[in-house]
Amino acid sequence: MNQLFRNPDLRSPNLPLTTQAAEGLARRRWSVAEIEALVKAGVLDENERFELIGGEIVPMNAKGIRHEVLKSALIYHFVRTAPAEFVFAGETTFRLSDDTFVEPDFVFFRKADGLAALAPKTALLAVEVADSSLRWDLGRKALIYAHFGIPEMWVIDAVKETTHVHTAPGLEGYGSIREVAADAEVQSMAIPGLSVGLAKLERF
Repeated sequence: MNQLFRNPDLRSPNLPLTTQAAEGLARRRWSVAEIEALVKAGVLDENERFELIGGEIVPMNAKGIRHEVLKSALIYHFVRTAPAEFVFAGETTFRLSDDTFVEPDFVFFRKADGLAALAPKTALLAVEVADSSLRWDLGRKALIYAHFGIPEMWVIDAVKETTHVHTAPGLEGYGSIREVAADAEVQSMAIPGLSVGLAKLERF
């Protein structure tokens, strides 16, 4: 196991070994490759739900039934209506940098780019369906997506069924944020022809 932790192929030499928490104590900084190696070695369960943010492991909340019903309805809708030149991956490990990955409910990209090449420069739209994680998704998560230049982000409130549409990314966050009601149509700016009206979704 010590050899696994010391493998120079699993982290960039420019990646510091520690992060610093709010109280000032150092934290061991993990790289995405190290986490993947830990999963492969069986140290971490491949089904364990967490994200890696700036080298720190952040556990994800359990999903409620409202989240799952709405996500299933969105999958059905997107598969049937998304423009042919665009595709999406669901709950994929989206690697943003050497020490950060997230797992959006949906991330859209051009079919020609392919999933294997998914990166901040090829991602067009990230969609987060939020139940108990709404504050995180609208706060820190939105800042992360904006910092990495993801053109558009939707945070869908699974309780109120409103959509928070984020566009114009920058280092300080998204420059434009608007809330769209469930009975209105959300039109994507990053993907022409992609839209959804939550109130019209077919539920299962």
